[in-house]
Amino acid sequence: MSELPEADRQGDLPAPRETSELIGQEKAEAAFLDAYMSGRMHHAWLLTGPKGVGKATLAYRMARFVLKYGDPETAKAMGVSSLQMDEADPTFRQIAGLGHMDLLLLRRPADEKTKKLKTVIPVEEVRRTAGFFGKSAGGGGWRVAIVDSADEMNANAANALLKVLEEPPAKSLFILISHQPGRLLPTIRSRCRKLPLTPLAPEAIDRILAQHAPDLAPEQAALVAALSEGSAGRALSIAAAGGIELYTQMMTVLASLPRLDIKALHAFADMAARRGQDDKFDMALELLGDWAARLVRTLSQGPDSTTLPREGELAARIGQSGGLDRWVEVWEKIGAMAARANALNTDRKLVILNAFSLIEAASRGLTVRA
Repeated sequence: MSELPEADRQGDLPAPRETSELIGQEKAEAAFLDAYMSGRMHHAWLLTGPKGVGKATLAYRMARFVLKYGDPETAKAMGVSSLQMDEADPTFRQIAGLGHMDLLLLRRPADEKTKKLKTVIPVEEVRRTAGFFGKSAGGGGWRVAIVDSADEMNANAANALLKVLEEPPAKSLFILISHQPGRLLPTIRSRCRKLPLTPLAPEAIDRILAQHAPDLAPEQAALVAALSEGSAGRALSIAAAGGIELYTQMMTVLASLPRLDIKALHAFADMAARRGQDDKFDMALELLGDWAARLVRTLSQGPDSTTLPREGELAARIGQSGGLDRWVEVWEKIGAMAARANALNTDRKLVILNAFSLIEAASRGLTVRA
């Protein structure tokens, strides 16, 4: 593994390009395979859906397939009926190591000096397409560019990509991954075939947890699955980053509302903000933001079968005191605080305490300030 962080790698888990199996997205995969085998391939595909549902994994499956077989007739002659490829296949190994000459990956780069990821995909990254598409392709003639994720391009990068999409080179394939397609330029969206991926079914999450987190007790796996809301990446992140303990402690603090238990709050903040454990801090803020989002959903739509019991009881007790608009404001501000914490060198414990201060104020019907 590189010393520099990779924007598309989650902890110690395999990166999407190293993953051979895709669970629960058979419909999306079949749509691409049908387009390819019928000769109706669009030059640009926009893979959309929540984070962690398999968009990047599908992108690499698409790239491997095109780069290995080259044309529909070759794939048909070899009896291919899916995008599945053995991990020992040379194409798989080359792409897993980012060593395939006909694949270009555009993602947030890491700063060589700070060893940290940049916050955006800069225009310099997208300009690499000029040299990439200007060279001769390999045996199959295809060249594939994956953008992971397109949401992270800055304005100049987005405009540079648009120019390439407007006049695509022959036998070029662009695969754009987007968690929030509404943030993309309409002109970029209009030049892509949209391929939506949906949240995974509970049984798919169960299979993934059984494979990658087999030590979880059944009740722990059930909690992780519920918190993941259909995202395999989210489920694995929660399991790997101590999310079960964080969530349990977080709910203990929230249960003391409308006046927080200060001792319990500081114990949670100390655990979440411990030096050298970035993943726990990030997970704590994500769990808190997700709780606020579910509270807003419960207040606006009512509880449903996915509402966690402790959260449902808490919503019934504190929801009306804040009012829907105030809780929406809390949710948005927690998200903004998390973004600032990742961008700036802030006091992490103070960030946690401030987030809970917002929640306490709303639960008491006071003005929310941040």
